[in-house]
Amino acid sequence: MADDPDTLRTRPGADDPVVPPPDLLTRLKSYEGHPAAVSAVGKDPVNLPMIRHWCEALGDAHPAYAGPDAVAPPTMLQAWTMGGLSGHTARSSSYDELLALLDESGCTSVVATDCEQEYLRPLRPGDVITFDTVIESVSGRKTTKLGTGHFVTTRTDVRVGGSLVGTHRFRILKYAPVAAMKTPPRPRPVVNRDNAGFWEGVEQHRLLIQRCTACAALRFPWLPGCAHCGGPDWDTVEASGEGTVYSYVVMHHPPFPAFDPPYAVVLVELAEGVRIISNVVGTPYDKVRIGMPVRLVFQAYDGELTLPVFRAAEEAAAEEAAVAEEAAV
Repeated sequence: MADDPDTLRTRPGADDPVVPPPDLLTRLKSYEGHPAAVSAVGKDPVNLPMIRHWCEALGDAHPAYAGPDAVAPPTMLQAWTMGGLSGHTARSSSYDELLALLDESGCTSVVATDCEQEYLRPLRPGDVITFDTVIESVSGRKTTKLGTGHFVTTRTDVRVGGSLVGTHRFRILKYAPVAAMKTPPRPRPVVNRDNAGFWEGVEQHRLLIQRCTACAALRFPWLPGCAHCGGPDWDTVEASGEGTVYSYVVMHHPPFPAFDPPYAVVLVELAEGVRIISNVVGTPYDKVRIGMPVRLVFQAYDGELTLPVFRAAEEAAAEEAAVAEEAAV
């Protein structure tokens, strides 16, 4: 038996949507106790081929489910009641009316949450199934990670020759999907006195590399002193923007706000010899390769943040040629 989703999956609080009119819940609960199917008959008797397929699919090799004295696995109880694509003629209108009412209230999506089964005797090949289904309960409005809606529980009593052989409770959530959340803003870089000059250059669409004035060693990322000679003084040179992918990793997990995995994070070796971590834009993550020539571009995010990223060199050249041609016209 699964955990009760009414307690497990709800998360009431400040995020709860506006509560619907109270008469809606009254109307929904008026369907409790109404039949969903009356005197329905299983479309097929219990049979060995279905038992075999079930056991093969689940890898269940229990000897009780094979041979001349085979019984059906108890967990197949619902399988014998299913109507398939054509449904059951014994289905009542009450269940459809309840679902339609939930649709009208905005709860247009549905997901099965859990089921409970009780077995009173084994089913054997040749048994003809009859069953009745009742709408057992409709919950109050619940807020879940999927959205806000109502849990609907039905109970099906399964019989053979008029005798009860099992009971099946099935619960669904009929819900209004959570509205698509606005993409959160891109994380902002930490700017301090050691790297402020770099970010000022980015705002001007210039990628600046520190250069030690004592030994002329280039360094990136920006540091307060030279790692080669220890000299504290430096100036800058502007990167040409040419580079190659030195290494990369494709991020799948964990998801992070403002990023849409999978995506490639690349270590680009610039023509000047230093390396920078960035992204390749305009190229699918599974097309990024070590040694791929790339060219620097500056991309705006959220209307106020500019970041240095890279494009495949061929794509960047084609784009520049198209812009030049359009300008010439």
